[in-house]
Amino acid sequence: MMNDIDNLGMIGSSKMPHSHSTPAGVDGGSRTPPTTPRKAGKMLAVRVQMLDDTITMFQVQAKALGRVLFDQVCKQLHLLEADYFGLEHQEASGTKYWLDLEKPVCRQVGLSLVDPLLRFCVKFYTPDPGQLEEEFTRYLFCLQIKRDLSHGLLQCNDNTAALMASYIVQAECGDYVIEDYPDHTYLSTYKFVPHQDHELERRIMENHKKHAGQSPAEADLNLLETARRCELYGMKMHPAKDHEGVPLNLAVAHMGIVVFQHYTKINTFSWAKIRKISFKRKRFLIKLHPEGYGYYKDTVEFFFEGRNECKNFWKKCVENHGFFRCSVVKRALRQKTRVLSRGSSFRYSGKTQKQIVEFVRDNYVKRQTFQRSNSFRQTSGGRALQGSEGGGYRGATPSSSLMGSSSISAHPLLPLGDPALGTPALSLSCGSMTLDSPTTATSVSMGGTSHRRDDTAMSCRTLTSIDVHTPATPNQTQARHHTMPAQQQQQQQQHHHHQQQQHHHQQQRITSSTDGEDVNEKIQKPSSNGENNNSFYVDAKQEKPANGIAEINVHVNVMNTPDLSPEKTLKNGEMEDAEIRKTKRWPTDKAYYIAKELLMTERTYKKDLDVINVWFREEVAREADLEGESAVVLIELLADAHGPCLQEMEARLARWESNARHNIGDFLYNTLLNVLPLYDQYLEHLIPVLEKMEYSIRTSQRFDQLCREFEAQKHCYLPLSSFLLKPLQRLLHYNSIIDRLLDHYPKDHTDFEDCLAARDRLGETLLEGLTVLNHAENLVQLCELQRDVNGFDNLVQEGRKFIRQGCLQKYSHKGFQQRMFFLFSDILLCTFRTQQPTQCFRVHGQFPVKGMTIKDGDNKTGTDYVFVIQQCSQSLTVAANNEEEKERWLEDLNMAIAQAETVEGKTPYLSSKSCILGSADEVGLEFDRTSCGGAKTSQRSNTTIHVCWHRNTSISYSDQLRAFQNQLSGFLLRKFKNSNGWQKLWVVFTNFCLFFYKSHQDDFPLASLPLLGYSVSTPSDKDGINKDFVFKLQFKNHVYYFRAESDFTFGRWMEVIRSATQQSHIPINFAQKENYG
Repeated sequence: MMNDIDNLGMIGSSKMPHSHSTPAGVDGGSRTPPTTPRKAGKMLAVRVQMLDDTITMFQVQAKALGRVLFDQVCKQLHLLEADYFGLEHQEASGTKYWLDLEKPVCRQVGLSLVDPLLRFCVKFYTPDPGQLEEEFTRYLFCLQIKRDLSHGLLQCNDNTAALMASYIVQAECGDYVIEDYPDHTYLSTYKFVPHQDHELERRIMENHKKHAGQSPAEADLNLLETARRCELYGMKMHPAKDHEGVPLNLAVAHMGIVVFQHYTKINTFSWAKIRKISFKRKRFLIKLHPEGYGYYKDTVEFFFEGRNECKNFWKKCVENHGFFRCSVVKRALRQKTRVLSRGSSFRYSGKTQKQIVEFVRDNYVKRQTFQRSNSFRQTSGGRALQGSEGGGYRGATPSSSLMGSSSISAHPLLPLGDPALGTPALSLSCGSMTLDSPTTATSVSMGGTSHRRDDTAMSCRTLTSIDVHTPATPNQTQARHHTMPAQQQQQQQQHHHHQQQQHHHQQQRITSSTDGEDVNEKIQKPSSNGENNNSFYVDAKQEKPANGIAEINVHVNVMNTPDLSPEKTLKNGEMEDAEIRKTKRWPTDKAYYIAKELLMTERTYKKDLDVINVWFREEVAREADLEGESAVVLIELLADAHGPCLQEMEARLARWESNARHNIGDFLYNTLLNVLPLYDQYLEHLIPVLEKMEYSIRTSQRFDQLCREFEAQKHCYLPLSSFLLKPLQRLLHYNSIIDRLLDHYPKDHTDFEDCLAARDRLGETLLEGLTVLNHAENLVQLCELQRDVNGFDNLVQEGRKFIRQGCLQKYSHKGFQQRMFFLFSDILLCTFRTQQPTQCFRVHGQFPVKGMTIKDGDNKTGTDYVFVIQQCSQSLTVAANNEEEKERWLEDLNMAIAQAETVEGKTPYLSSKSCILGSADEVGLEFDRTSCGGAKTSQRSNTTIHVCWHRNTSISYSDQLRAFQNQLSGFLLRKFKNSNGWQKLWVVFTNFCLFFYKSHQDDFPLASLPLLGYSVSTPSDKDGINKDFVFKLQFKNHVYYFRAESDFTFGRWMEVIRSATQQSHIPINFAQKENYG
């Protein structure tokens, strides 16, 4: 007999009987009658009730494992965080069982094989909804909360029930409008609680009025936050009795086993107290640790109605302990039944919560908005509410409903362009950058239990299908062109009109030895400034097809890359035109590449100045805002002066490339002589302007909102204050350029004396600049943290210095939980990330540095890299991600403690309350306007604070200073993931991040790649990269290859990227000495 696994998917692949495979007479001359082929197994039609009460049918073999059915359901829903959920079935007696994923369907206890019905439910109720990475997962949790509330399982007082119901209504109906809802009767079509009456509906309506402006995603977050505070959140009662026969209810949750009398909690056995759980027939045993917990005996007994009920609860306890308490659960195959059984071999076989978080961050993909359900109406009559029609959340419609608004995720992506334009997306937590790749169109596969199937008619939501095409044949190209909307064709023609006027393109099929594949290439001569870009454009269809999938056709127009690719041959083997090849001979002098770096970075610098001088100026003028004028005045003279400088620089480099007479030293000297007086004025006014901006943001709600809305625009790719520091950063780069030229030129070179004079003049300004740098960078850090950290007023104070920020795991009775820590010269702040869409951080505890002690942790927590922070009578146990992170924190903490002891006077944070963390890690629902920018303005997610949170790492002030002194711009070739082709991109490195553009003329980046946590190296032989000047970026399983144009530029990119990827573990540099000296 074939085993169960063979029966699973090998239908029709079993061996034919002998009589079917052997000719007559071969086996002895007699023809035996044909026998019936062996059947693959009985098929079951299983009904699964989804969380919106819709029923879906699944076909599965009776002997198939439960995991096969569960994977089909998750595949149908396109569910990534699948392990939070399970399939539940109920026997006739009322006992509910989870589908055992490692047992055949036909052997599930309590599951009838006659018209079987299972319910898709939340299995593990997370205590921290912030750990749910996807908005869709949080939406499913909300559906479960709605069901628990309406069925009376989530009991709470009427005020709490009315608040939760109001969030449900906000998510499904949108804002309260008195014209549409004149009284509370619009709520009568919903069933929120079993005892719903008119008085409760009035309370719901009053709460609904307060939620104006909340998107469905925000309402979901608030619902989960409110629900998780309820005592019965996630509690599913199991009837039992104690040793005296008193009726009780037992429940299992993330913290342990909870005992109820009716619905009143009378005891909790946390996992930390429990040594062992077991069952013997209908007796359930909890064995406790012998000392330290104060319980009067070490074994507690409870009695269930029967053995099945007792074992069912024991299995649920085992699964909850494995999911919430363990980091990794080893999957052990169940042993065959022995003659003498040694007990149940059941163990939890899924991912733990920690593994889910890591898995999702490594495999996150941008989704299209799903359609929300109206399943909680009692009838189909009544007022028609806004949003999706009909029950179910089974597919995205071509036009988004009001309730299916733009997706907000706890794990945001970083596309910086308009999503409608098909710009590449980047996953923050793993740095998974999606740029256009010449591969065939495929559906996205996430691995594991999550699959992407675009042809599923009853899918829970439809993903955005990104079709990335290899350059097609002319017929294919023409056919694709006719399918484009007329408006888009007109825009495309206008976009390339000026190129068509200057160049005559002849499209030819060529074979590129670089790519190893056929591509459509347009032969062009280099542009007048000596650049020859690989251009590509993103062609996004404005109309979605009927199935709701937004198709994005990405066309890559590969032009000549003379200095970066080997020679190319035409299809007939002939060499390219000699005139074209002649233009590809660039200077090889090191000074040329230094000058080219100066030009490339000057282009980016001018763009950065224009962010303030053009874009912010327009915003300030439109709002007639006087507070912002100081920033514009600070920058405008520099921006005006650098326009002619950029033009002169481009002209000189063009002469250099044409082999005409060239020099760079006199240009540097004359330029600095003219602009340095402007920089002296800039340095004099920088600190007052920053202080004025900070004061205006803190005191003026209007100006604060103006700045936040401006930072949300695409061209403002960095925090606004970072652009104000760009001139200071430019001075440091000028100094670096001149130093490298002086190292390269001999003393008798014509440019040497000019470069030496330029450095001397620049040095006078830099003396003042370095002093201003220390103050300005620290002030900017404090200002940015003040806006991202909620619950701690006046973070910006005189004398306070920023030292380190990053993630640590804080230990509590719930186990280790991720927290964000901020270390300053006088205080240590412990924060958690709130559930608001802005994803700011709220202060959970504060510890004065003065009087603080640090010691190594013990092994009682079961986690490595633990240390204990003690202050007053409180202690805080934390764990770092690795040994290096622990050493960095210990070094900075000990340094701050030593410095604090030398400071005279009292710290204003020595009250006992300062040393106490909030009880039970409570997360407040209130939202402070002055921090995190209000509910409607989301924060940019590639800032260091958010990258540290997602990458579980930290950075110090010295890291910030080193990154400030390292910035670079230029063209790089990025290797496609699924082919040997390379794509030319304009890349800007700044603020620990790579920003990608089509060309240097673009106003905003297409995507960004934060580099914290990445490693940079050269490819190994097994990588198969047979090109020169290639460097490799890697974070976990995410790998990118970039190719520079020369050995010099390759070395420069490696140098600056290492400044971001290799954190400092050295004593304080000159900047910190001034800060602490």
